[in-house]
Amino acid sequence: MAVWSARKSRRPDDAPSRRSAAPFGTPLPDASLPATTDWLVRGKDGRLTAYAPVEGAVLRWTEKHPGGPEWTGPESFPAPDIVPYLSIAQGSDGYVHLVSLRRTRLADGTPATDVVFALQYQSGLAMRDWAVVGNPYPNDPALAEKIGLPAAVIDSEGSLHVFVRNVGGGICGRASVPSGKWNKWADLKGSGITGAISASITTEGLMELVAPTRDHILRWTQETRGVKFQRAEDVPASAEAGSLSTEETGTGRLTHFWHDADEGTVRAWRPGDKAPSPLGSGAGTGPVALLRTAVDGHDCTIMARRDAATGRPALAAYPTEDEALGATWTLTGEPCVGAPALAVDGRGRVVMAAFGTDGTLRVARQKPEPGLALEAWARV
Repeated sequence: MAVWSARKSRRPDDAPSRRSAAPFGTPLPDASLPATTDWLVRGKDGRLTAYAPVEGAVLRWTEKHPGGPEWTGPESFPAPDIVPYLSIAQGSDGYVHLVSLRRTRLADGTPATDVVFALQYQSGLAMRDWAVVGNPYPNDPALAEKIGLPAAVIDSEGSLHVFVRNVGGGICGRASVPSGKWNKWADLKGSGITGAISASITTEGLMELVAPTRDHILRWTQETRGVKFQRAEDVPASAEAGSLSTEETGTGRLTHFWHDADEGTVRAWRPGDKAPSPLGSGAGTGPVALLRTAVDGHDCTIMARRDAATGRPALAAYPTEDEALGATWTLTGEPCVGAPALAVDGRGRVVMAAFGTDGTLRVARQKPEPGLALEAWARV
């Protein structure tokens, strides 16, 4: 599978990358890498798609019809030399960008490290070949080898933005433009980052970045669309590395969530808060999956995580931006790997998905009754 230059634009009718059925005994995601929660995506046609990065490939499951229950997959798409980690971003056009890091070696043995991405235009269609974004140190392979895993977001113009931890412990970012070309890498500064970056955007088109350090969370914001990022107020908290996630909880307002580095409990914070708010007891691992939707006519924020004690998925919900009411975590299903994901399906039901310890995709949907009760888990 050829890797094409990121300087060239592609059309939806370009030849797709090859795909095949995954072998019997689906491989598990690499547990040594940070978990993500963005791997369950709803397409323009209402169908859900689940993605899993594994060694040398990306696996994909797609609903046959909006709302299920039948799925196709797993299909396997080649991803040679790519770290089995994905940051997935979807634009308003429904296009899905899968962003990762490719680590290989040149003929002379020199390491070569590049941010790369693949594009899927519609649910169920093949993905485009992996395109090269590059790295902030094109003339120093040794430094490039030390960059962190990428975070991605699509802006209001449909441009892809990618961000990585640089060798100084800050952030470097690069953005595409509508013509298909890429701007130069920008150094956003910062220092001391210890874990994965979280990138998000509001309905007003303003992007925000957060990243953990040992004793606080760094933030970068935009004053208006299209302007450069600026350092913003730090969050006074110690977050577990790889546990940050963000949800828009009001027009232009982003709330950040994470697992506390000491207790493992969930915390939430947004600008204006004096201190982070605890949301329930018990410890979790990895990032918190987030979904803002109506439950019984009430605006709610739904959360899912992997329970630290049992390894099982756990679900909680509370009235949006009313953290003072707290939240109660309910265990559900069998032990899972990575982190659960949340979405609303084509029939308007909340869907919780997770990967079992055998590598199979598991899905539970909201019951057709008041409240947020889930039906029995189904193995796809």
